[in-house]
Amino acid sequence: MNRRDALRLFSTGAAASGLNLLPGGALAQEKPKALNGLSPVKIKDIKVILTAPDRIRLVVVKVETTEPGLHGWGCATFTQRAYVVQTAIEKYLKPFLIGRNVDEIEDIWQSSYVSSYWRNGPILFNAMSGVDIALWDIKGKRAGMPVYQLLGGKVRFGADLYFHAAGRDFAEVTDRAKQAMERGYRHVRVQAAVEGLATYGAGGPNRGTGAAPGNNDDVVGPTNPKAIWESGKYARMLPRLFEHLRKNLGDDVELLHDIHERVTLTQGIQMCKDVEQYRPFFIEDPFPPEDNAHFALLRQQCSTPIAMGELFNTQQEYLPLIKDKLIDFIRIHISQIGGLSPARKVQALSEFFGVRTAWHGPGDASPLAHAAQLALELASYNFGIHEGYVFPQNTQEVFAGCPEVKNGYMYAQEKPGLGIEVDEKLAAKFPFPQGPPDFDYSWGTTRRRDGTVIRP
Repeated sequence: MNRRDALRLFSTGAAASGLNLLPGGALAQEKPKALNGLSPVKIKDIKVILTAPDRIRLVVVKVETTEPGLHGWGCATFTQRAYVVQTAIEKYLKPFLIGRNVDEIEDIWQSSYVSSYWRNGPILFNAMSGVDIALWDIKGKRAGMPVYQLLGGKVRFGADLYFHAAGRDFAEVTDRAKQAMERGYRHVRVQAAVEGLATYGAGGPNRGTGAAPGNNDDVVGPTNPKAIWESGKYARMLPRLFEHLRKNLGDDVELLHDIHERVTLTQGIQMCKDVEQYRPFFIEDPFPPEDNAHFALLRQQCSTPIAMGELFNTQQEYLPLIKDKLIDFIRIHISQIGGLSPARKVQALSEFFGVRTAWHGPGDASPLAHAAQLALELASYNFGIHEGYVFPQNTQEVFAGCPEVKNGYMYAQEKPGLGIEVDEKLAAKFPFPQGPPDFDYSWGTTRRRDGTVIRP
């Protein structure tokens, strides 16, 4: 046999043994073998659990699999439209995803994203988040590792937290900040009430209660404002608050503040300039997301660190701010953009532009959301801060295995997956507060004295 014949024979044999020919001459790709000899695991069922252990409406997703005893938990909480998210999962995502391979997390996210044709928005993304986080939980359990190990492993032992110190006056804010420092917190968010006004983050005499008006003849509107807010007095108060706190707390503690977009655009710029001398860790939301272009003007005038993003849904909102280095901390609510899968992409992008993460994590982010954020924070070089939330006792009992909070840090449970198991029977004992309304009524009811509605 000459060399040419040998090569021809070898090529023919390889083709016959290694390739499958489909009709029409197309090459069929072999189905990938399961890793480590494990059989493919499919989505068997998707359940939605609505619970309010501490009167905060939480939407939890349970993804059950074809492997007995294997399931994952995810957060789909959108307190203002919880029942709509429930419908999106049960009526639309569930029938779309039953039978899918649980290992195909990225493709499940991408296909779910386009499954409604019209895409984006908090309803779809929160629904997708519940499934996405649950699938990461399942992958961690299958691997026998905490989720942070799947993301690259620890670069720090815990996530630094910031404490919420709010008060009716400067003295009360100072006292609460000192209490936080004594408990080991190195970062404190400070919010002080403005006398006579419905102040965000600090209460006040006209602050919305979250309850619907009892008398339909007295409905809040442009001709009947109730919770009143005017920004001028607040804008003048803020630098005095920072001056007072620096004198009473010293320079070792990091101070944060949330403007929450309730000022004019020029006031937002001036306030950031006024507090610059007091070295805040960051000032949050000086502008609404509809006015992102103003961040370029702000950057030209002061070096105060800026955090932004809790209302963002899509990359068109946050990508320009990150790539142009117009913010210092990205504050996205991870369920609001679709879960852990997109959040890790935002984190990686932000690292290249010097932006740190400060994911939005108040009480209406369930412990599952906090655990997912924490997994990413432990594995991210550009982590900035974790919004501090001490899980109340009822919440800890429903969500067994909440991350531990100690000395101003949050620590992961060293268990496979997210480390949390939801007690479904106990969760059922804490139904949503009876409506209507089935949302926090105070949003959209705070108004100026002339009746103009305030954002947000």
